[in-house]
Amino acid sequence: MFNVLAQDFFEYFQAARQLLEQDSTLWCVSAWNDNGKEGMVKGNDILYRTDFFPGLGWMLTKSLWQELHPKWPLGFWDDWMREPSQRKGRACIRPEISRTRTFGRIGVSQGQFFDHHLKFIKLNEKPYPFTKTDLTYLLQKNYDHHFLDRVHALPVVNVKQILSGEVSAKEVQVHYRTDSDFVAIARLVGAMTDFKAGIPRMAYKGVVTVMFKGIRVHLTSE
Repeated sequence: MFNVLAQDFFEYFQAARQLLEQDSTLWCVSAWNDNGKEGMVKGNDILYRTDFFPGLGWMLTKSLWQELHPKWPLGFWDDWMREPSQRKGRACIRPEISRTRTFGRIGVSQGQFFDHHLKFIKLNEKPYPFTKTDLTYLLQKNYDHHFLDRVHALPVVNVKQILSGEVSAKEVQVHYRTDSDFVAIARLVGAMTDFKAGIPRMAYKGVVTVMFKGIRVHLTSE
């Protein structure tokens, strides 16, 4: 695949590099959001942790490469990276608005994945000064408590309420109990529906966040 980079791609990586050095629970910084389609993202300053390996423009440390390269596979390395034996419970940092965008249509999916999904991913257009921003909130010791507590304190609604205009809050949570529940809800809000190694795309601790109808919606496992 061929990628184009946002103006602040290197700014973002330079700033986030420090996180990889400080937090052993992180193993990559990615420039990609699988759910980053136009209308599903808003804040160019927003970064998240994710248990899902995003790929498509990512950074790792030398020490991690030394861990992985002796057993690096000949193909399908992205799914290989998502396996528990490689990930070992570690997370990645990813942006709300992608800092890379692919324009490579030809691949193993015969262009179908590009036509149905990849070509709609929004590339960040307004650079953000990440190197002048305190990103320590993304360290696990800070992030897990703040992010998860805040999400679980949000109003609980369902997608039908959002569609009918009943929801006035700007940020909510929508609960799912099973994988099939998640798939049904994700399809309604436009999020990716598949799982890799048991993890929904872009999820962190079971939470997947997207913008939907102007509302920040957190799909949250009960």
